[in-house]
Amino acid sequence: MSMRLVLFGLLLSAAAVLGVVIYQSSLTLSPHHAPVAAPPPSLMVSYLVAAHALPAGTLVRDSDLGIKQVRADQVPPHAITESPDARASLRGALVPRYLDAGAAVTLEDVLRPRDRGFLATVLAPGTRAVSVPVDAVTGVSGLIWPGDLVDVLLTQQVEGQHTAPDKRVLSRTILTGIRVIAVDQQIVQGATGDVQSAGHVARTVTLEVTPGQAERLAVGQHLGVLSLAIRPLQQEAQRATDTPVFGGDLSPELRQQPHVEVPPSLGMQIIEGDQRSVVKFQ
Repeated sequence: MSMRLVLFGLLLSAAAVLGVVIYQSSLTLSPHHAPVAAPPPSLMVSYLVAAHALPAGTLVRDSDLGIKQVRADQVPPHAITESPDARASLRGALVPRYLDAGAAVTLEDVLRPRDRGFLATVLAPGTRAVSVPVDAVTGVSGLIWPGDLVDVLLTQQVEGQHTAPDKRVLSRTILTGIRVIAVDQQIVQGATGDVQSAGHVARTVTLEVTPGQAERLAVGQHLGVLSLAIRPLQQEAQRATDTPVFGGDLSPELRQQPHVEVPPSLGMQIIEGDQRSVVKFQ
């Protein structure tokens, strides 16, 4: 074989290899064979669930709501997407039927305070709703929410010249274990549109009481100042006692003050035609 044929074979092989490389390069650069981009990650959505089992009649609190995150196509129908406004709209809402722990919370599962018939539905049979005025002190600095249990304390000042100094101010618990069902006119911790912020000082608190307890509250409001004391939800309510705490029980100095009874003044009524006057004798 001549040298010329060998060179011709080598050139032919090199040309074939170069053609293959050029062809593959053209395929790589072709728009029809461009590398496929990785699909975007699935959109994740968080929705509200029952943090634990919620019995019928529960007034929803923040601790009753949990969060579950799934892909957008896996969100249950009518589930409530998690957001501060969504949580605020559910505070104080009534759960009319039992909800299992982890179950999605939907608008069909709750009766919100603004819904018609909410107050009548939340009341237990034979009870009444009575509102009492509160301020930053008597209302526990705005930290009372629907669903809380409270004791009602009456503080009054007894006026009279025959009352000893250490007995003129007294306080007693007139009701115990009373459920709060409303805070101000919103009837909730917060409501859509007028969200009640944390630390808000309420002006009225509505309590669920029996007719007899409602009468005690009505009389107590006229006798003195009513204060609310929050009690644990799991603690059994105790009966209110009639044993008061007097000022002298807290301040020994009041017990040491002398008690001087001032005799009633004597007087005489003088009538002159249509004019009447009273003259008192010391």
